[in-house]
Amino acid sequence: MPQSLNAVLHPASVIAAPRLSRRVGANLTLVSETFQHTGSFKFRAAYHLASKVPQRQIIAASSGNFGQALAYACGLLGKSCRVVMPATSARVKMDAVREYGGTIDEVDTSVKSRAERLAELAADCPDAYVASAYDDPLVIEGNASLGEEIAALGNLFDAVVAPVGGGGLTAGLITGLRRAGRSTPVIGAEPLLGNDAARSLRAGRIVVNESEPQTLADGARTLSLGRRNWEILHTGLAGIVEVPEARIAQGVKLLFELANLKAEPTGALAVAALLTEPERFRGQSVCCVISGGNVDGELYRTLLR
Repeated sequence: MPQSLNAVLHPASVIAAPRLSRRVGANLTLVSETFQHTGSFKFRAAYHLASKVPQRQIIAASSGNFGQALAYACGLLGKSCRVVMPATSARVKMDAVREYGGTIDEVDTSVKSRAERLAELAADCPDAYVASAYDDPLVIEGNASLGEEIAALGNLFDAVVAPVGGGGLTAGLITGLRRAGRSTPVIGAEPLLGNDAARSLRAGRIVVNESEPQTLADGARTLSLGRRNWEILHTGLAGIVEVPEARIAQGVKLLFELANLKAEPTGALAVAALLTEPERFRGQSVCCVISGGNVDGELYRTLLR
């Protein structure tokens, strides 16, 4: 019998950030998953999924964080995984997938999408479980554990701000908060270069990007929200802030300088949202979810410069 998710995960790190709070004009609490297993919130979803499905092999597509989380989770559970990753994925994430025991299938996304390659692998491996990094009820349920942790803090936040890519994290946060009896508004932070979620909310239906957006926030390089995520987000999200690339870079830098925290660009999206729309959050008590810290050293040095 595998251990439960709560038995194996690290609780999120809760960080008061007075200097960063003064900079953005809001009372910030950082809830960081940078010290989670494999360096991001994705371990919650990956372990929950891998522990619940009966299949011994799992295949998935990922820009990196879900892939390495799945590889580590499968190692804990005696299973195997194969991960379709863009050839442009951060090297630190590709190395981690391999070190945790996963197999990588690299794809040139300018020629073939991750989804297309995943479909080919699924046809070749009919006994494997095909896992979405975000559009899967087991993924949403795993991520709900973070919403429950935030609710358990007892803080009466005016808003919880978190990154949006495929929507698995925000859908999970809403699920966990609501289950715990909290009606705290959840606001998404999305790269302006890949603003399909914001456009979807405006249109009232899922809008799809023509290609994977080449934003700094590689964890948000998705074509669209997942269908299961949309069922929660189209009514559950209180809004989305569309973040320019310069603000993402600034968010990474300020987290390092003013909160002593190393975050990857996707992980810095929540803080970048406050930099993008400061008046929206001024004077409020805001929980910023820092979703991960896996970033290539050279890119990180460049962003800090």
